[in-house]
Amino acid sequence: MAEVSKNSVTTTLITENEHGQRLDNLLLKKCKGVPKSHVYSIVRSGQVRVNGRRAEVSYRLQSGDLLRMPPLRIAVAEHEVVAGAELKVHLPVIFEDDGLLVVDKPAGIAVHGGSGESFGVIEALRRQRPQARFLELAHRLDRETSGVLLLGKKRSVLLALHEMFRAGGLGGGARGADKRYLVLVCGRWMDPLRNVRLPLLKYLQASGERRVRVSEEGKAAHTVFRLLARWQHFSLLEAELRTGRTHQIRVHLAQLGYPIAGDEKYGDFALNKALSREGLKRMFLHAWKMRLPHPLHGTELRLEAALPAALNGFLQGISVKETQDYGEKI
Repeated sequence: MAEVSKNSVTTTLITENEHGQRLDNLLLKKCKGVPKSHVYSIVRSGQVRVNGRRAEVSYRLQSGDLLRMPPLRIAVAEHEVVAGAELKVHLPVIFEDDGLLVVDKPAGIAVHGGSGESFGVIEALRRQRPQARFLELAHRLDRETSGVLLLGKKRSVLLALHEMFRAGGLGGGARGADKRYLVLVCGRWMDPLRNVRLPLLKYLQASGERRVRVSEEGKAAHTVFRLLARWQHFSLLEAELRTGRTHQIRVHLAQLGYPIAGDEKYGDFALNKALSREGLKRMFLHAWKMRLPHPLHGTELRLEAALPAALNGFLQGISVKETQDYGEKI
């Protein structure tokens, strides 16, 4: 799509990559630096035209539509973001083809800039792949979480991935995606297999920070936990997501009394300080494996990101200090 001009009217043809997007969402994406209220104002006043006619902000763009946009003055700050991303982030690729890109996201990096983050995974990848005509996140991982992260290289693939993730785990349907995480919790987990169904509600603290809690007013959330290894004070679990709620694994475990080691939002804060001194400088939550049908041809994809060296080293340290009484020897 053509860049927005501050001096003249911009006319562009909508391609397959923009097909199906709401008009307001496309404009907000392309008009970064322009106040949101102004973007909506130029649509409602008729300055934005689709195929020569006025359009509602909710209009779904179609391939072949001709979009006209008036001159807009845009604040130029993006170069600072992408320059930082280029210097700081180099992401290992797990899988790539014409429609899909899968990377192994490191911990400590947001998936996108904003909310106090100067850059993120998506900015880094767009900078590193200037030839990519389309590249969008298919889902999200918390800044503190590492592992498998999917991006669509075509809008049709992106929409198909969104539908799979909405469908939940493969247990909920053949078109779902099976997501597995590795997580180390504080405490001795006793059940080899446990289904946890606790509804989750998003809320804002007085500081404006986003949080999640268990509440009957929340949305249904289902996690399957499998015990992999256990020591005197820690347990290593596999978490299978049957739904994909914000902070789902973290809040379910905290509610059950098994906070994730190193979790700064929902964990045991005093213990986290002690763990940091022992070498655990991050939350022990890793997006380990994902299995799903390829959005273009249906072939099963099996994606895996190895446990980061820092987390593996911490497990080795536990095995030296404590007796392991469950699972394969770490």
